Amino acid sequence: MKMYIGGEWIDGDSTMDVLNPYDGSVVDTVPRGTPADVDAALASAVRGAEAMRDLTGFERYQILHRAADLIVENQEDLARTITMEEGKIIAEARIEAERAAEIIYLSAEEAKRLYGEVIPVDGGPGVTGKFGFTVRVPCGVVACISPFNFPLHLVCHKVGPALAAGNAAVLKPASDTPLVALKFTELLLEAGAPPESIQCVTGSGAVIGDVLVSDPRVRKISFTGSRDIGERICHQAGIKKVTMELGSNAPVVILPDADLDKVAAALPTTAYSNAGQVCISAQRVLVSNDIYGDVLDALMPAVEGFTTGNPLDESTKLGPMIRQSDAERVSSWVSEAQDNGATLLTGGGLDGQMHQATLLTDVKPEMKISCDEVFGPAMGITKVDTVDQAIAIANDTNYGLSASIFTQDLDSAMQYIQQVESGNIHINWGTQWRVDLMPYGGLKDSGYGKEGPKYAVEEMTETKMVVIHQ
Repeated sequence: MKMYIGGEWIDGDSTMDVLNPYDGSVVDTVPRGTPADVDAALASAVRGAEAMRDLTGFERYQILHRAADLIVENQEDLARTITMEEGKIIAEARIEAERAAEIIYLSAEEAKRLYGEVIPVDGGPGVTGKFGFTVRVPCGVVACISPFNFPLHLVCHKVGPALAAGNAAVLKPASDTPLVALKFTELLLEAGAPPESIQCVTGSGAVIGDVLVSDPRVRKISFTGSRDIGERICHQAGIKKVTMELGSNAPVVILPDADLDKVAAALPTTAYSNAGQVCISAQRVLVSNDIYGDVLDALMPAVEGFTTGNPLDESTKLGPMIRQSDAERVSSWVSEAQDNGATLLTGGGLDGQMHQATLLTDVKPEMKISCDEVFGPAMGITKVDTVDQAIAIANDTNYGLSASIFTQDLDSAMQYIQQVESGNIHINWGTQWRVDLMPYGGLKDSGYGKEGPKYAVEEMTETKMVVIHQ
């Protein structure tokens, strides 16, 4: 496939292969973008931002609504593309494609809701004959940098609100998974987006990332990825608006009065979907000592049901990880935990990029598999005596993206809500849950700013204060 810059589909001086994580086959090739390509994309995006700013809110709504319709029409092709380049099972890829349409529909609606407000300036001492109000205007050019694990869903969470707000978007998809982003770009153009309102530059972030984020023509950056790369971007960005969606090691607390049927239904799904490559995967499970054995008995059958195999096979429950090095890293963390006293209850097997769904018990909070981000199909269980101890362990991390608790006690639930340092908190479900209209973002090193079209549009606009002097 070609990348899209300056209103044209273009080749590069060199190409890079997009590999199928399951069998290593080449799915397609894409251009290896250069700093000169980024410069051309930004020059075009400046013109694209002018074109977007001239559209009415209703016109932006129409474009995005048509784009969402096209996603629906092409859902199966998009889902198969996601599976082939990212490795998630086809059932999960179909859900991602379905949600992508929902994100763009939501973004379309937000194009009609760029509200300002009346400011009662006469509330200031001695002020008469003045009328104040605010208007919201687009930032201009938005750099949208997306990760591999949700190569369509998270692209839509960035590009949809950017266009809804009247900006132009320069999209840099993950180098492992650029194909579905390019197909989405095609659908936007087919829907009537101005030719220079969207750019899609493929290539290595190490080569073109700094050039993109440091350029003053970019007025807003929306990034999802690792904490370390997020910090680098913030250092490079200069004076511009930035949204950071970074890592996590999400805690789950299970108290003695928990409904174990809910636990068994929620935890395996929220730990092992997408081979655990989700920033809000259930990772650290803090279980009351009173029900420790009962929880293990409840979880085992469901965890063992996550069979590995070809992700395009409808019967497969767990696909490959994106790279063999990542699968080997997870395996080494599991082995390290065992060497330090953890017990492997099930899983742990590694075959190339395929890592089994793994459940460890007797995990100590200081073990790497607990205190760092696994980002793979491994879940560790730790005993706790009280809810206070569980909350202390849950907060003993630099991260704070998602957390959950299973309890029937309202007081315990409220204590958890008030004291746990997390941007998303779930009661009686796992940590991996999100609908696309809600504000989504983390605390501490998990980043700042919010996604969700309504909230992203707010962050992709500027507020002007207007005072009329009579």
